[in-house]
Amino acid sequence: MNAAETIRPVNAEGSPAKAWMRALELTASIARQPERVMPVVMDELGALHGDAPALLSDPESFSYRELAERANQYARWALANGVAKGDVVALLMANRPEYFAIWLGITRVGGVVALLNTNLIGPSLLHCIDTVKPKYILVDSGLAEPLQHATADSKASPAMWVHGADVRGMQRIDEQLAQYNGEKLTASEQRTVTVKDWALYIFTSGTTGLPKAANVSHARVMQWTHWFAGMMGVQPADRMYDCLPMYHSIGGVLVPGAMLVGGGSVVIREKFSASQFWADIHRWDCTIFQYIGEFCRYLLHAAPSVRSQRHRIRLACGNGLTPDVWDDFKRNFRIPQILEFYAATEGAVSLFNAEGQPGAIGRVPPYLAHRFSPALVKFDVETGEPVRNEQGFCIRCDVNEAGEALARCHDDPAHLGSRFDGYTDTGASAKKILRDVFQPGDAWVRTGDLMRKDARGFYYFVDRIGDTFRWKGENVATTEVAEVLCAFPGVQHASVYGVRIPDTEGRAGMAAIVADQDLDLRALREHLVNRLPTYARPLFVRRRVEIEVTGTFKYSKTELAREGYNPGNTTDAIYFNDPRIQEFRKLDARLHEQIQNGHLRL
Repeated sequence: MNAAETIRPVNAEGSPAKAWMRALELTASIARQPERVMPVVMDELGALHGDAPALLSDPESFSYRELAERANQYARWALANGVAKGDVVALLMANRPEYFAIWLGITRVGGVVALLNTNLIGPSLLHCIDTVKPKYILVDSGLAEPLQHATADSKASPAMWVHGADVRGMQRIDEQLAQYNGEKLTASEQRTVTVKDWALYIFTSGTTGLPKAANVSHARVMQWTHWFAGMMGVQPADRMYDCLPMYHSIGGVLVPGAMLVGGGSVVIREKFSASQFWADIHRWDCTIFQYIGEFCRYLLHAAPSVRSQRHRIRLACGNGLTPDVWDDFKRNFRIPQILEFYAATEGAVSLFNAEGQPGAIGRVPPYLAHRFSPALVKFDVETGEPVRNEQGFCIRCDVNEAGEALARCHDDPAHLGSRFDGYTDTGASAKKILRDVFQPGDAWVRTGDLMRKDARGFYYFVDRIGDTFRWKGENVATTEVAEVLCAFPGVQHASVYGVRIPDTEGRAGMAAIVADQDLDLRALREHLVNRLPTYARPLFVRRRVEIEVTGTFKYSKTELAREGYNPGNTTDAIYFNDPRIQEFRKLDARLHEQIQNGHLRL
């Protein structure tokens, strides 16, 4: 492939307006055809595209026909094993094409599939299982041991079926599957499943507590898959690279579903690898890939690869691509178009940046403002609640003022896929609803995210509520500070959080960073002084070899915040931004004691 072929798009994406129109057209009939759910669509696609490639991977691949047949085999397995409508089947399996076939088949006959995080072990995994109370658990043989260990003391006793190899006490689902044919279900086998029924339980990341199971209806699955097929302009010649975990909505539902709806194909890799990413893109001849912002940062810091510019990528679609990475990522890897979006598994809010505005998470066209636009309201970081006026109502933010994003609750039958469905825990769902927001009796969903909107209508993510903290009487957005840190040469990753200091108000800023060995701390401090106000500059910097992240590359800050700035809690070097000498100095036990006892003016 020569340089001239490198960025040739498979199809012309057209204007942003055309992308919105395609999405609206593809989703318009969801409510009008309530029994046309995604498994039914898969039967249609299998007949339409036949032997065309659908899901591809090194271990296994399915054509459209094979995928439809495989899903029907799982549907018949569910029927034969007494899975009634509404019964839960939990799935614990690494990324592979089989994963998609499993949940398609079981939901076809009314089962609800709970997608378990493959990284969880022990009490956390048991919590998720107990939350959804499955009748069966389907587990990959490589994950059977941690599953058995986690459930050893469980009062519940779901039957466990293993895939891939013999495990004592478990039946082999892959061996039994061979006895079921893959033809379309007969009329007697079919059950009435509509877009209003639950299809999946998808768990939150658990970064702020134990994971919660979000309700995902068939309507939402249809909305996600068809909307994104339209926004990305998917064509049969497209091939999308998917290395995000399939136990989350993006990697396991949105990406494969959207590509199949448009007649394209998906390359599934078990997990992200910075060293193999561009080799895979080149080897599989991909035209689109799905990203999480933080893995874009990993790619920028990875060793250069000639394949990183020799590709046919026409579009990168994802969320979390920060302004400090956006332009370099687009330029260095010759990405023609970036489609950034914001959405929540629970529903209610979605935003799309179809214009490619660097750093923006979305903009709503004026003709759709009545349907999609979130409201931004003033927020009190100390109380964790929106600010209310004398009449008791919330106050809308001014242009470029950060506030919590709210979405109006609605139960419009024409837009079932965008309503708020909440969690299996009704108490957790109730906490997300804010009432009497702008008028008596109205109800809005709290996103838990701070955003701002500029004069042109572009929305920008500011921070996660709970991450933002107050210091010196001012709000500090951890995302902003992290972006400034990562813009300094040599800093690869930064996780920012607040720490308590005795006899001070609020929390002081602290940053855990991964950086080059020869990092110039004096120059780093000058960089912070030139780009951040005094109150936002980290008082402590902790140097780490790596920073723990979740499966979707969110930083795990809980343990870092608990350890704080005490050098006795870690072998990592911690540096104090000493206001007396205006430079970073290494924190030792004596200096830590002085800070604790209030002997330093901070």
